[in-house]
Amino acid sequence: MTVTSSPLDITERYLDEFVSPQANLIDHDSQALQTAFQGLGDRALLTLRADNQVLFRRFQETISRYSGALAFLQTQHQSAAAMIARSPNTALKGEYLPYLAQGERRVGVGFSHLRRPGTPPMQAHAVPGGYQLQGFVPWITGWTLFDSFILGAMLPDGTSVFGMMPFESTQDDQGGELKLSPPLEMAALTSTNTVTAEVTHWFLADDQVLFLKPPNWMHHNSQTNVLHHGFFALGCARAGLDILHQAAERKDLPFLKTTWTRLDAELQACRQAFFESEGEGVTSYGDRLRLRAWAIDLAGRCSYGAVAASGGAANSLGHPAQRVYREALVYAVSGQTCDVMEATLNRLSSAEFCPETGA
Repeated sequence: MTVTSSPLDITERYLDEFVSPQANLIDHDSQALQTAFQGLGDRALLTLRADNQVLFRRFQETISRYSGALAFLQTQHQSAAAMIARSPNTALKGEYLPYLAQGERRVGVGFSHLRRPGTPPMQAHAVPGGYQLQGFVPWITGWTLFDSFILGAMLPDGTSVFGMMPFESTQDDQGGELKLSPPLEMAALTSTNTVTAEVTHWFLADDQVLFLKPPNWMHHNSQTNVLHHGFFALGCARAGLDILHQAAERKDLPFLKTTWTRLDAELQACRQAFFESEGEGVTSYGDRLRLRAWAIDLAGRCSYGAVAASGGAANSLGHPAQRVYREALVYAVSGQTCDVMEATLNRLSSAEFCPETGA
């Protein structure tokens, strides 16, 4: 009888055999990252978010344990695939969807700016046949790695329009311009080639529009999916504990094993709470915010533990503990809203860590 491996088994085997040995290279070398990304495509693993949300959460957590750069890049593409799959634009779905799972078409996203309060940096105005776009996109990951990206812009009434854009500096037929910056200098995940974009009088034709979303949609979506980015932090925490465990195996210092045991138990408890809380209405928004903050805190402490257990060697840019520590910093602010920021800081300044002192 033939036993079929699950997507998670396939993923873990690939990550362990091919990604783990070169995780530090993948962090700063775009070609190595592209090769690792295509390895997921060769195994048809790049549309799991569109196909199975619960499976994707575990997939996202698993990749984050092995490579933050690969985890961050693939989730951009997975987010785009999920949006394309839900679009009422059947022509665009037919053009993209069959080719996304294996990486034959590679798509990023550029709409995190819609979470920001105040005047939207990327604006749209309805014109005959589509929309005219104008503004600044502060964050698009995957230049040279992706072929196109989904741009989000806001109409005067607060409605958001999402459409397909080429991922290169270019002009449209009407003289509009898309101008990308050089890759930003990042503390971590530098290989993901994150850029900004200036958009001037760009014409987004109706046939390139995925959908329109009502005012405040991004805000409500961020609340519903507040745990989403927390799975990065869970995987990062596990990566830190892997390094701590290796140090405990090498060194005859019993407190290293004790520390690992305590943090491992806490991580398992946090992880269980995450999966039990998935789904709208299962737990309150406030409880899910506190869970997100717990995962961020754990990633920080576990990665810091990996640094401390590795000693002075962790100061080396090429040391795994250094990379995981930097990844924890990224996940502390990934997909951050004001609510997530407040929950994170509330946890860090709680009485457990900052006991009140008498006058």
